Amino acid sequence: MIELRINQSNLMPRRDRQARADAESSASTLASPYIKRQLPFFNLMDEEQLRKIERQVDWMLENIGFGFSGDPAAHQIWKQAGVKMDGDKVFADAQWVRAQCALAPSEFTQLARNPERTVTIGGKHQVFAPIYGAPFVRDLEGGRRYATFADFEKLLKLTYMHPNLHHSGLVIAEPTDIPVSKRHLDMVLAHMTLNDKPHLGAITEKSRAQDSVDMAEILHGKETMDNHVVIMANVNTNSPLLIDKVVTEAIQVYSSRGQGMVITPFILTGAMGPVSTAAAVAQAMAEVMITVAFGQLVRPGAPFVMGNFLSSMSLKSGAPTFGMPEPVLSNYVIGQMARRLGLPLRCGGSLTASKIEDAQAAYESADSMHSTVLAGSNFTLHAAGWLEGGLATGFEKLVMDADRLGSYQKLMNGLDMSEDQFARDAYQEVEPGGHFLGSAHTMRHYQTAFYNAELSDSENVESWEENGAQDMRVRAFKKWNDMLRNYQEPPMDPGIREALDDFVAKRKSELPDAWY
Repeated sequence: MIELRINQSNLMPRRDRQARADAESSASTLASPYIKRQLPFFNLMDEEQLRKIERQVDWMLENIGFGFSGDPAAHQIWKQAGVKMDGDKVFADAQWVRAQCALAPSEFTQLARNPERTVTIGGKHQVFAPIYGAPFVRDLEGGRRYATFADFEKLLKLTYMHPNLHHSGLVIAEPTDIPVSKRHLDMVLAHMTLNDKPHLGAITEKSRAQDSVDMAEILHGKETMDNHVVIMANVNTNSPLLIDKVVTEAIQVYSSRGQGMVITPFILTGAMGPVSTAAAVAQAMAEVMITVAFGQLVRPGAPFVMGNFLSSMSLKSGAPTFGMPEPVLSNYVIGQMARRLGLPLRCGGSLTASKIEDAQAAYESADSMHSTVLAGSNFTLHAAGWLEGGLATGFEKLVMDADRLGSYQKLMNGLDMSEDQFARDAYQEVEPGGHFLGSAHTMRHYQTAFYNAELSDSENVESWEENGAQDMRVRAFKKWNDMLRNYQEPPMDPGIREALDDFVAKRKSELPDAWY
C-alpha cells in the first residue's frame, strides 16, 4: 500500500531526514516583504445587505453626530470647511463624507529603510505585524510579568528576524521601566536601528507624534519624506462616537506630512456599541469615515487605513471574548465595506482571551486569523503574540503565530495552475500501483511543494518520545532563544545613527520623567 511505503520513509537515517526537513524549512520561509494575494476575497453580503448597512452609516453621519473634544484646532478645521457643528458634535452630509474618503488612496507604499522590506498596503496586498500595546509579557521561563525595555528589544529582534512578519509595528510590549514621557523615543529608535522593516510611530501625545515624524525625517531624509510614506501611526477612536484630541492631533502631525494613519474604532459590543453585530459594524464604519474626512481637510490625499476591532463580550462578566462568530462575521462584512469605500483595511489578528498558549488560544486565534485573511485585511496588527485579550505578549505565542502565518501566505498564493503542476511526466514515469516518492517531478518540487510548519511535530510517536516528548510551547521556547542567539543588527549609516542618537538625547534632556 502507498500509505505503508510513505510510513517506511521514517526508517531512513535521522541525519538524512533532518537535512531534508531543514531544506524544506528554509525553502518555505524565504523572506517576502508582503503578500501579493491571488486568493479571491470572501464576500458574505449581497448588494441589498450592503446598502442596508450603508444607509445606517449615512443616518448616523447626518443625524446622530460625532464628538470632537479637547482640540480647538480640530474645531477650527471643521468650521472652515463649513461643516455643521453643535458644540463639540459634528454632523456631516453623508455624500460629502464619502467624497472626502474617496480622496484617500486605495493603495499606497510604506518605505522601509531597507528597500527590500518596503511594503504595499491596500488592493490585493496583505501585511502582517505583531501585537501592539500589551503591558505584560509571558514566557515559559519567566512567567507573566510587566514588560521591560529588555523584553521589548527581544520581541523586536524576533519580529525583525521572522520572515512571516512584514512590519514591526511599534509597541510590541510596553516598556514599563522607562518613564511614559520618554519611552516613545527609545521604542522608535529601537525600531529604526535594531530592525530595518517598516514601523509605526507614537500617538499618545502630540509632541510624541511629532518626535516620531522628526526621527523619520532624520532616517529617510526630508525629500524622501515629502514624497513618500515612511512612517504610519495607529489610533483608536474613543467609541462610542467620540474622536478625541489624541486622534485629531495625531492626524494633524502625520497627515500634514503625507504620512499614513490607521483609524480603528475599538468596539466591545454591548459596551462601546450595541450588542447587535450589524449596528456595531455600521458604527465602526461611520467613526472611521468621519475621521478620514477630517484627515482630508488637513491634507487632501493623505493615506488612511480603515480599521475594525470589534469584539464580542461576556454579558455576565463584561470580559471581552475573541475568535467568536460575531467578530468573525464582522471581519467579513467590514472587508466588503472597505472595498466599496476604496480604503485599505485593517482588522482581526491572532486574537484570544486565553492566558497561555493552550487549546483555547489555538482555536480562538485560528478562527480570528482565518477570517482576517479571507476578509482581505491589508494591514494586520496583532497577527502574532497576542494573549490574555491583548494584555500580554507571549514570546512563545509570537513565534507560534508567525509560524502559522507562513501557511496563510501559501494559501493566499492560490492554486498553482502552471503546466508543470499537472505532473504529466510523473504519470508517464510511475507504473500502476507504484508511488511518486522518487519520481523526477517529486524531486523537482519536494522542497517547495508543501508548507513546512517548523514548530509542528509530524514525526511518529517513537521519534517524538525519543526527542523528549516536547509540546509546541517547549519547541517555541527553544526556537525564539535560538533566534536571539543568532540575531545580527542590520547595518546603518553611522552619520544617520549619530543624528538619531543626538535627537533622542536632546529630547530626553528636555522632558521631565513622568510615569503616567
